[in-house]
This record gives sequence, structure tokens and C-alpha cells, in this order.
Amino acid sequence: MKLDILAFGAHPDDVELSCSGTLAKEVSRGKKVGVVDLTQGELGTRGTAETRYEEATAAAGILNLSARENLKFRDGFFINDEKHQLEIIKRIRHYKPEIVFCNAIKDRHIDHGKGGELVSNACFLSGLKKIETVFNGENQEAWRPKIVYHYIQWLEIEPDVVVDISGFMQKKITSVEAYQTQFFDPNSKEPETPITSSNFYDSVTYRARNLGRMIGVDHAEGFTVERYPAVDSIFDLI
Repeated sequence: MKLDILAFGAHPDDVELSCSGTLAKEVSRGKKVGVVDLTQGELGTRGTAETRYEEATAAAGILNLSARENLKFRDGFFINDEKHQLEIIKRIRHYKPEIVFCNAIKDRHIDHGKGGELVSNACFLSGLKKIETVFNGENQEAWRPKIVYHYIQWLEIEPDVVVDISGFMQKKITSVEAYQTQFFDPNSKEPETPITSSNFYDSVTYRARNLGRMIGVDHAEGFTVERYPAVDSIFDLI
């Protein structure tokens, strides 16, 4: 399956919180989009690996994803080594995305920066022909995405690229709300966490509104890049 965009998240819900508006917009334009979750989020205070899987499946339906899978790396303890890189390389070569989204370059949760670096390293290595991989019984060819974007999570990182998601904010919020065990619920008896407050839930919208304000639109999402963004014409930036 050839995808246009492949988004990686250290945990189920990372992608929804951070870049699902951009994904929903591109799906509406006919692009094929997939998500790969690195872990099952099994160390989360609320929910279980099973409920997180159910929620991720529901969110995938909301966003009309072409593919979603979970690599079942150890939540909190996966590392950036050959074993983990090869599993990601196999997915990159299988889906052949033009663009990859991944976790923030640094963040409050240690898995986020670690996951972002792991995926970025794997994207480079995936383009090396002498690294041989087999997936689903087939020998794979080298493939390197054209660009890697890091989405923004807990920390207020200054973006290099801002995408207008006006008209897709409700789709983003609905995909976030699919994770019923994780976020604000005034009736929940579960322990409170940094992401269960009403302030955090509201921040998903007010961050998007603020980024939108900065570029003169209603809502936006921000990304950082590892190399200069390139355009064919200066008018592409209008």
C-alpha cells in the first residue's frame, strides 16, 4: 500500500492531539494517510492497552485513515537502537510515504523526543540500499521519505511550518474525543493526570486558534523541520 503521509506517534493519541487536522485536510483532498503507533500506551494512568487499541481504531475511522497499526514497543522503555529502527524501516519501505510526521523534537514525556529521534533516524536509514529487510515474506527496496516533520506536543516549540486547518478543527476534536479514557471527563472517578484537566482539553483548541491567528486563519497546526523547507516559487508561500 502506497501512502502519501505516514504519521508516527509514541502513544495512541499523540497524532490526534498534534496533527490530525492536517491529516484530515489531506484525506479530504484525496491523499492516502496512515498512522503507526510505537507503543500501546500501557503505562498510562488511565485505560489499558486494550482500551487504547479500541480508541485508536475509532479515531482511525473518524479520520478515514487508509492504515493504522501498533508496533507494541515497550511504553516508556523503548530505545533508539537497531532492533527498533529496523521495525520502523520495514513500515516506511512498505508504505512508501512521501511525507513522515513524528513526535516533537523534545517534550515533557520522555517517549516523545525519543520517538521523534528514532523515527527520524529510521527515515534516513530506510534509504540505504545495503540495509536489507523482509516484510510479510517479501524482500523490500530502499525508500526514503522526501521530508520529515515533527509535530508540536506539550511544550510550546516555535514552528518552522504552519498549516491552515480551518474547517477541520471539529474533525480533530472528534478524533481526540475517541480516547474516552484519557481526557477530561467530569464524571470520571479515575486519578487525575496532566492531560485530564479541562484546561488541557481546551488547549487543543486554543493552541490551534492562536497558531491560526498568527497566519490570519481560524485554526492551524505547527511543525518543525530538520532541513530548510523548499518551494518551487516564492508565490507558493502566499
